[in-house]
Amino acid sequence: MSLKIVVLAKQVPDTRNVGKDAMTAEGTVNRAALPAIFNPEDLNALEQALRIKDLDPDTEVGLLTMGPPRAGEIIREGLYRGADTGWLLTDRLFAGADTLATSYALATAIRKIGNVDIVIGGRQAIDGDTAQVGPQVAQKLGLNQVTYAEEILKIENGRATIRRMIDGGVEVVEAPLPLVITVNGSAAPCRPANAKRVMKYKYAACPLEVAPDDPRQSLRAERPYLTLTQWSVADVNGDPEQCGMSGSPTKVKEVQSIAFQAKESKSLTSSDDDINNLIVELLNDKIIG
Repeated sequence: MSLKIVVLAKQVPDTRNVGKDAMTAEGTVNRAALPAIFNPEDLNALEQALRIKDLDPDTEVGLLTMGPPRAGEIIREGLYRGADTGWLLTDRLFAGADTLATSYALATAIRKIGNVDIVIGGRQAIDGDTAQVGPQVAQKLGLNQVTYAEEILKIENGRATIRRMIDGGVEVVEAPLPLVITVNGSAAPCRPANAKRVMKYKYAACPLEVAPDDPRQSLRAERPYLTLTQWSVADVNGDPEQCGMSGSPTKVKEVQSIAFQAKESKSLTSSDDDINNLIVELLNDKIIG
């Protein structure tokens, strides 16, 4: 059974390699000091989609991402690995989105793509760690969802059998299509880029990525597959009030860069007084409570 699969992917700053220049003086992330990468768990999700395509070459796998024009890079990375197409949501109205506004934008795009059998993405992004976008997309689309997936075992008769991680072990579940799946980083890693596909798609770009006088323009005119699909809020019939900052009830009050030093550590006994004092301190610092 050939399927239409949309992989949710995000370009993120590489927060796994944070150095002394990773934060600005204002306490925000210095994105210029951190390389932009394909969100790791989204790569795990892409591999699961490509494994389904391996079993049925008629299956179509596309990457959907939201970000500035440079985010088209991860669509190219997906094409190099075996994806068939991609869509970039890029518009100033999308900027500053929290998980609610992000899931709204992705859901409107998925509706525009149409007839999608499986939406699959990483459990969470390393620049937010909320694990909320996938489930919120499922809710907005009214679809079934399976989270914390380790492997898609099979798809038969319109149902997916999935092994997922739970507290203390794993379980195997069945769910009918269409379906939203989020994948753990412990799932199989994504396959490397294919050299032939790199040569084919290395000049693929979204319109906003290429200047009018870029020599690649003529090449893209000859080869339409090199022009990646780019959508604005209007293109997906989105409500500007539900996108970007306007649609984001979550507001960041403060960002701190904390470097823990050994001299700041404390040694506690198991006495009731020490435990009570620790709890009071954590409550006062609003770490818990």
